[in-house]
Amino acid sequence: MIVRRLAAIALLVMAPASGARAQSTEGSDPFHGSVPAGEVSAARLRLSLKDVITRGLQHNLGLLLQDEAARAAHGARWRALSDLLPHVSGAVGERRQVINLEAFGFPAPDPIVGPFTVFDARVSLSQPLVDFAALNDARAAARHERAAQLGIRSARELVVLVSVNLYLEAVTAGSRVEVARAQLATAETLLTQASNLKASGLVAGIDVVRAQAQVQAQRHRLSVTENDFEKARLRLARAIGLPLGQAIALEDAMPYAPMAAVSVETALAEALARRPDFLAAAERLAAAEATVSAASAERLPSLHLDADYGVIGQQASNAHATYTIAATVRVPMFEGGRVHGRRSEAEAVVRQRRAEYEDFKGRIDFEVRTALLDVRAAAQQIDVADTAVALAAQELEQARDRFAAGVAGNIEVVLAQESVAAAAEARIAALYHHNVAKAMLARAIGIAEEAVSTLQTGAQ
Repeated sequence: MIVRRLAAIALLVMAPASGARAQSTEGSDPFHGSVPAGEVSAARLRLSLKDVITRGLQHNLGLLLQDEAARAAHGARWRALSDLLPHVSGAVGERRQVINLEAFGFPAPDPIVGPFTVFDARVSLSQPLVDFAALNDARAAARHERAAQLGIRSARELVVLVSVNLYLEAVTAGSRVEVARAQLATAETLLTQASNLKASGLVAGIDVVRAQAQVQAQRHRLSVTENDFEKARLRLARAIGLPLGQAIALEDAMPYAPMAAVSVETALAEALARRPDFLAAAERLAAAEATVSAASAERLPSLHLDADYGVIGQQASNAHATYTIAATVRVPMFEGGRVHGRRSEAEAVVRQRRAEYEDFKGRIDFEVRTALLDVRAAAQQIDVADTAVALAAQELEQARDRFAAGVAGNIEVVLAQESVAAAAEARIAALYHHNVAKAMLARAIGIAEEAVSTLQTGAQ
């Protein structure tokens, strides 16, 4: 469930910048991919949570794609600015001509003139002086570039969130392996106890069979958890750009510390002020409004300065300087509905961007409130799980004592052992959800990258 939520958030952020419509699955989500870098080491690479985040911010595919989208937006801005900047060009040419004067309306006894040579070296300048359409297009491009830069910040937040989640998933899977091994060791001890009691004639053979079945069940559970652990490490390695085939070991254990109380109002106010994806939505709305202004301004006259300076003559040695300066007013008259069509399209985009912007407010409210609820619920679940673990341990101890005394069969021991396993699993799951909920809250507020260290300390 957490992975699907992360993938959905990632695709929502990437869509405005790239326009892509990818499937919201882990396989196609760029934030779960990377560009592998480095050489494979024979020894296991030990990774802390900080190491994972650092590598993710360097090699994660989602962030790299967003960075390139920002570069494209920067190029688009320069392209828009080019309509406001001077255009300077130069040319050097020499041509040999023969002219028929009669073709130009000058009758002459001998209308053929030439051949003669013309040398011309010239620099030309064209500068828009007043062009409101180009000015607003440049403003729109600048807004799009700022939105793309904010998209990089948002992508960094998502990389941190995905890296933290995958690391915690791997640590959780490792914890399940340890619990499964402990359960297998307990089951083998109980099998030995049942076999000894049967040899002494204190219990029936069915108790030994039950103990053997329990050992096999725990071996199966251990095999499943070890497989899940390996796959979790592979997913983590893929998201942070480790060399293909690199074995890893996780240094940090699953942390737990109660989070300081945060009011909904404070969290929402900070989110609206700091969420880069929300600020990017505001920039895209402003860009769309500037595009409408640019479309409207295409009906207005524009003033341009055109000039050239150079030398011309029959040869370069006897060429003379000449120049031309002209101010031109261009007045659009019949554009065939092009201006009206562009304005209609731009106004539709404005309505879309405004709807997205307003929806973003609701999304932030939902994400912040949901994350706060998840943090509170997970903390309560950890308290309940701690109590359940202690009670299950007592139940197993008492069941073993009753079985050893011949008061009861080992069916009670088997059930008690399953209770211990279930309680341990519940605590592992609650601890994982508590840490992920804190990371999701940091992302919902817009401080995931700077607040990731609180996963180790619990401070906020």
